[in-house]
Amino acid sequence: MNNGLNALDELIILLSKLPGIGRKSAGRMAYHILDADPLYARMLAGGIAGIHERIKHCSVCGSFTEDDPCPVCTDSGRDSALLCVVEKAQDVRVIEESREFHGRFHVLGGLIAPLEGISPGKLSIGSLISRIRGEGITEIILALNPTVEGDTTALYLQKVLKDSNVIISRLASGLPVGGDLEYTDRLTLSRSFRGRVRL
Repeated sequence: MNNGLNALDELIILLSKLPGIGRKSAGRMAYHILDADPLYARMLAGGIAGIHERIKHCSVCGSFTEDDPCPVCTDSGRDSALLCVVEKAQDVRVIEESREFHGRFHVLGGLIAPLEGISPGKLSIGSLISRIRGEGITEIILALNPTVEGDTTALYLQKVLKDSNVIISRLASGLPVGGDLEYTDRLTLSRSFRGRVRL
């Protein structure tokens, strides 16, 4: 990267590219790493460097996992007729931490956003339809963020699945409009699951 920058400046620039991390926060992190034991810095670097080799997408649901299929997909104690559809893999973890949902998951890999060039064909909607047909799913819960893109995707899925015999519901109010599942507290998420509404 060296454009006349020293190693500390380079680290700050790299850290500031992480979501939610500005230049000041990146600077604090960089100085913390410098002040810490060098072994910590090596462990951190090793953890980051090896993450793509160790973590992959589950071939069934699309969530992140070390084992394929993931532990959720292989758990025989879960309700296999209930499928929760989410935008991204980290949403699975958020919902799992609520301990409110006991079915399986399907990660779309994004939301329909024509202005950003994200069409239905770029999402895992085809595999969702295949799973509904092949796995005996009777209800899907759309756990999509309450945004324009989330609403567009929900309406599209409702249209595509209207001839299937599956119940389609969406998380109830309780999730703030324009909010993000990742930052939703456990109680709000719990209430949203219990009060989901049929579409």
